[in-house]
Amino acid sequence: MTKWDISSSGVQFVTSLVEDAMDDLAKDVKAYGKDVESAAGSAGTISGPYCGLAPTGPVGAALALFVEKTAPDVLFLGARAAKSVNGAREATACYVAGDLEMAARAEHKALATPKIDLPGQGGDTAAGKGAGEK
Repeated sequence: MTKWDISSSGVQFVTSLVEDAMDDLAKDVKAYGKDVESAAGSAGTISGPYCGLAPTGPVGAALALFVEKTAPDVLFLGARAAKSVNGAREATACYVAGDLEMAARAEHKALATPKIDLPGQGGDTAAGKGAGEK
């Protein structure tokens, strides 16, 4: 039979490390967005700025398309990590609560008044049978 042995402080330590990594990832994603925007602006265009806004060249357009297509995957990374951390913490809390519940049941059972079956009162007789058995 498999035995569970979870350290709630260990789970807290690991999930806090994951949260730190998630914070770093969020900073990297923000910097990535600014870097791609800068790269797209620096890539140049085929034509000059004839309209109100600066035109986007083919490299800038390709970068914008790349960011648009990969954005859901990048956002998924953060969402999956957050759900994993929350799930680990919730499961650990349930585990600890279950431990406490089992301990309380065992304590209650140990403190309960013991039931004594005397021979002739529903318990075993010297012959090994209850009083009402033949």
